[in-house]
Amino acid sequence: MTAQLGSGIDIFLHPGDWYFGDRDTRIHTTLGSCIAVTLWHPELKLGGMCHYMLPGRSLESTLNARYGADALELLVAEIRQQGTVVTDYEAKLFGGASMFDVGPHGSSVARRNVDAAEALMAHYGLSVTSRSLGGTGYRRLFFSIADGDVWVRRGESRAEPASPVSSGGVA
Repeated sequence: MTAQLGSGIDIFLHPGDWYFGDRDTRIHTTLGSCIAVTLWHPELKLGGMCHYMLPGRSLESTLNARYGADALELLVAEIRQQGTVVTDYEAKLFGGASMFDVGPHGSSVARRNVDAAEALMAHYGLSVTSRSLGGTGYRRLFFSIADGDVWVRRGESRAEPASPVSSGGVA
């Protein structure tokens, strides 16, 4: 999803979504094992975010942002369409939490997603200025293109029991 924006707008990304906007855009998402990549141009106040679910590329004939390589390719195409160069953008990486126990010898999608994100940053020559990767539990992200800030709120993993709440308490 891409739009020319002249007034403030809030965008929520679901898995497999991406968005690119200007200084009046704020992008939100919630992650588990998925990865969000933010790209921000500090001088022009342009940027975008993708929320991919799986490493690699789609086997489809069209790009599919559910896959990391395709999601980054879509963002980079928009960067070029804006007349800018991808290496002028700052990158931040989030997600890749182990949401489910895969055992001591298992290869989780989360770990493969993190590895794919790091490889994609190297492939595009992007400088990663911040990372919040791995661990357990979900992350809620808020990306303000006006200043490039990304706020992260961490939650509990589904694989862990929730803390008990006394009557009248707040979780």
